[in-house]
Amino acid sequence: MSQQLPEHVTLPLLAKITQQSMDEDYQHVARARAAGAEPPESTTTRAFSAIVVAVFGTLVAIAGVQTARNADTDAVGRSALISRIQDEKTQLTTIQDRVGELVADNATSDKSLRSMRTRQADLASRVRRLETRTGFGPVTGKGVVVTVNDAENGDETQVVRDDDLAILVDGLWAAGAEAIAINGQRLTVLTSIQNSGRAIHVNTRPLAPPYVVEVIGNQDTLPARLLNTAHGAAWYALARSLAFRFSMDNDDKLTLPAARLLPLRQAQTGSAADLAGTQKEALP
Repeated sequence: MSQQLPEHVTLPLLAKITQQSMDEDYQHVARARAAGAEPPESTTTRAFSAIVVAVFGTLVAIAGVQTARNADTDAVGRSALISRIQDEKTQLTTIQDRVGELVADNATSDKSLRSMRTRQADLASRVRRLETRTGFGPVTGKGVVVTVNDAENGDETQVVRDDDLAILVDGLWAAGAEAIAINGQRLTVLTSIQNSGRAIHVNTRPLAPPYVVEVIGNQDTLPARLLNTAHGAAWYALARSLAFRFSMDNDDKLTLPAARLLPLRQAQTGSAADLAGTQKEALP
């Protein structure tokens, strides 16, 4: 339990001065009345009253000045706060407008992206179709395998030559072949089949017999349609007359590799009109 402090410690200084002065005045007046005399006005009382009035007036003046200052400060602070709120509202409106613009831009970008993806898918599909037709893309599918070899124990005239394979290939294309490879060499529009000595070169690669011609196409119609084409009929007649060993078998899963891309030596980029303009500028 805390010890209670004495009154002279806890009593405020102003209250203590006032109380002591009043106590002394009261004692003085009481003694004077007991002696039957009118107590004269105490000098201490008059001084204290003057001090109290002065202090009170000073406090009132200070309070008035402080109140005026606080009022001015409050007015300035309120005005600044209102101005800041207005600025923040303006910035918020600007940000909201910008957000709306970004949302609209994002929607436009999404629409453009979807359109570009659709076009990309269409172009990729077109490229795959072109690669299949031109031979510059690997393909897999059903088809037939044609095996061609020289005549057994034949002479020099009974050897399969480049022209013979070219007739067979032309007949297969006419019969509906979608992709052709000879001994793993994919045929394209740029493919050459030619003899160099006794060897047949396909895509400048030398091949040795037997020549395995892999053909992707309709297994049910290719053999019959090959016989009905002009080149196919010529091939069958040639194979019988020269005793070539020849067979055709179905294969349900053929995989033909892509042809090797060759560098273009004479081709130039640009339209015909652009190239014509370039040539005119080059003329003296």
